Amino acid sequence: MSKSNVIKFVTGNRNKLLEVQKILASTLEITPLDIDLPEYQGEPNEIATLKCQAALEHVDGPVLIEDTSLCFNALGGLPGPYIKWFLKELKPEGLPKLLAAFEDKTAYALCNFAYSEGKGQPIQVFEGRTDGKIVEPRGPRTFGWDPCFEPLGYDQTYAEMPYDLKKSISNRGKALKKLREYLNC
Repeated sequence: MSKSNVIKFVTGNRNKLLEVQKILASTLEITPLDIDLPEYQGEPNEIATLKCQAALEHVDGPVLIEDTSLCFNALGGLPGPYIKWFLKELKPEGLPKLLAAFEDKTAYALCNFAYSEGKGQPIQVFEGRTDGKIVEPRGPRTFGWDPCFEPLGYDQTYAEMPYDLKKSISNRGKALKKLREYLNC
């Protein structure tokens, strides 16, 4: 449980910041801290933990980091935590092309938030997962790979969905719900 109502969220992504602030704003003040953290390799939970440890070197008090993965089942989970770099080079239009030779277009979006009360305190990781499939981009191109990811059971991509619907089913929303429960807020 947080002793402070102010948490430093390490991100340079304005869209992520706004989304986290909207979801946690009822009782917590989420303030951004734009610092370059190392880009670690490994499993998503390990990456989140390592990034939180690195963030704690720059922050006094509660800190939160987020790491998101987009995992294509046909590619054994890749690009996974490396989606940022794939998206940078390929743009949303290029992501479905990675699966062109595969019948299986299923994927899952994974979000890991790592939180610590501060230096010397344990790091807690909160994971949210949403299953879906990779589609040709539809909807606004304002938030990463959202135009390419269609959640299971829906006929809209994240980008096409009304915000409240996306928030209720998204990998980020699920992970933040677990964090809120942990913080009792």
